Amino acid sequence: MKQIAFRSFFLFSFLVFFSLILGMETAFSTPSLYSAIRRVDDPGQSPALPEPSTQKRAAIVIDDFGNKMGGTEDMLALPFPITVAVMPFLQTTKADAEAAHAAGKEVIIHLPMEPKIARKSWLGPGVISTDLKNDEIRKRVHAAIDEVPHAIGINNHMGSKATGDERVMKLVLEVCKERGLFFLDSHTNYWSIACRKAKEVGVPCIENHLFLDDIHTKKHISQQVRLLDKHLKEHSTCVTIGHVGRYGSLTAAVLREQIPALTEKSGIRIVRISELVPKPK
Repeated sequence: MKQIAFRSFFLFSFLVFFSLILGMETAFSTPSLYSAIRRVDDPGQSPALPEPSTQKRAAIVIDDFGNKMGGTEDMLALPFPITVAVMPFLQTTKADAEAAHAAGKEVIIHLPMEPKIARKSWLGPGVISTDLKNDEIRKRVHAAIDEVPHAIGINNHMGSKATGDERVMKLVLEVCKERGLFFLDSHTNYWSIACRKAKEVGVPCIENHLFLDDIHTKKHISQQVRLLDKHLKEHSTCVTIGHVGRYGSLTAAVLREQIPALTEKSGIRIVRISELVPKPK
């Protein structure tokens, strides 16, 4: 009995020893991921590890370009990416789109769309309204796209009524699909169907999460920047919208002052809107 126990103990000890030796050999002979990266990169340099996919990203969209609006130059001079939303058929539509493109900013069309309640003077020419016939809606969307050079997408100017209309949004989005553009739902109302309808039509769609300057004070804009930071503590991306216009220079000044500090403190990356738009499957 003692002899059997001894043999069992000996066999067990041998297997453990053999496993340890094999494990050590594997560890020393199999290159680690780190060493493999070093060999691919320049020897002696630290490996260029990829950015974590979990890094928080925000896109800043600035509406209402196209009509010699206040703060235009200040916005285009910002040292980080912004997306410039240009209204069609206005006196500086083409000039603003070209200037934005030359400054390395992405351009989208800020398409006037019918609101539930608003002054007609706020809408601009070529508005997409719910009383238009199908052909006229398509014609106006095509014309707006032709009017704004370098545009890669469309977002709605006003539009609380039109973005809730199934027929209108289907027509607008079908033109987006034909022209290879995405749609950004500015979310001027809680009953917008834009992104739901975009999914049906097969158009990439993204939604605005917050407005920066719906109240035109430095205190409020600063508060909204902090809200952007808070949103990104719970979500991976954020789209935020500001404006040129009477208070455009104020918004630009707050962004210039606070966005670099925010990115340094929180590790947020300010990106082009195209980086956040869902890719077609």
